[in-house]
Amino acid sequence: MKQYFTTVVLIFMIFKAVAQDKPAYVIFNSEGKKVDYSEMVKKCSKADMIFFGELHNNPISHWLQLELTKDLYTDKQDKLILGAEMFESDNQLVLNEYLNGSISTKSFEAECKLWDNYVTDYKPIIEFAKLKKIPVIASNVPRRYAAMVHGKGFDVLDSLPSESKALFFNDMKKIYDENVGCYKSMMDMKEMGGHVNANFPKAQALKDATMAYFILKYYKKDYTLIHYQGAYHSDNNEGILWWIGKLSGNVKMATISTKEQKNIDKLDDENKLKADFIIVTPETMTKTK
Repeated sequence: MKQYFTTVVLIFMIFKAVAQDKPAYVIFNSEGKKVDYSEMVKKCSKADMIFFGELHNNPISHWLQLELTKDLYTDKQDKLILGAEMFESDNQLVLNEYLNGSISTKSFEAECKLWDNYVTDYKPIIEFAKLKKIPVIASNVPRRYAAMVHGKGFDVLDSLPSESKALFFNDMKKIYDENVGCYKSMMDMKEMGGHVNANFPKAQALKDATMAYFILKYYKKDYTLIHYQGAYHSDNNEGILWWIGKLSGNVKMATISTKEQKNIDKLDDENKLKADFIIVTPETMTKTK
């Protein structure tokens, strides 16, 4: 009887410990089934391109970006390419100079237009790329051109010199579709009283199209490319992925999104189907900026 009582107490203590556990994240597949990190790595390793949608101030997504990059490098070695929304195309040269060791860290960080959270969130990936000699694509449109489109629409780009046009995708008016979900939802915000003008989704589309353009420009057959971007640029296979579909042929893609929820034990319905894998962290997770 004493042994039975001891066993019951032990089971209760274990259950209590598990119940009080506070996991930092849970990974779900698109339908909402919990999956292991290893399953996500396995699928990503079979893709031509991986789009890791982050929340810019979420430390768990940044940590998992680094871990995924390291694990894929173990598998792919010199057949790995990185790309990032956080670097604009006019900084490709200075980024290359840093990665190949031509300039110092001090010079790179002074001259490149780095985000405020670069040191905590993106520098670890760049330093790993530098160490392993992995190329990194500065894929995003220079912000001045997105600002121009936000103010005056696509026509304003026609007046720019050829040197400027080389820094972004230059055929927006022919392909842009205002009915794509991620762009249409921006205009719906306007109709609901949001501070959004008719050119706002066009500026977003210029970013998506430019990232797709440079990803395809630098991608090599039989390589694996990981691209880091805000989740909005890749959720629902829209944004960058929609443009890649328009600009390219058969490319095998894997998608990851990051979401915050009050309860992370179950994937909220609104977050299902956002990506192949959805990383969920608590709403109370510490922010990086």
